[in-house]
Amino acid sequence: MQIRPTSRKVIIVEGKTDKARILRVLREEVQVVCTKGTLSYEQVENEIVPLQKDEVYILVDADAPGNHLRKQLRHELPNAIDLYTRKSYREVARTPLEYLAKIFSDAYFEVDETLLHSFAKNAHSF
Repeated sequence: MQIRPTSRKVIIVEGKTDKARILRVLREEVQVVCTKGTLSYEQVENEIVPLQKDEVYILVDADAPGNHLRKQLRHELPNAIDLYTRKSYREVARTPLEYLAKIFSDAYFEVDETLLHSFAKNAHSF
């Protein structure tokens, strides 16, 4: 029998573009789950419920569908940690890499340090 670690970091996003974008920022091993914007009963049972013992982060778009999805996810994963992009960026896929690095660094993820330095130098433009 294979023993699974009790907790791993998992980030839930809406789409493949979001996943690709955040993987450009992170410098540690994480699982990224794409919901494709909605949650079916099968997705909840097969992909979301099994994450209940993991360290889960939710990063979805700053719009009505994203807020609805976040609410659904919070119902299934009440211990999940919410991460937010700015409303002005609207979509995770449009959030500057430097700002994503700041979001994840503040949540204690290992990130590309050059992006953090760039954020610090240009913080007034974010």
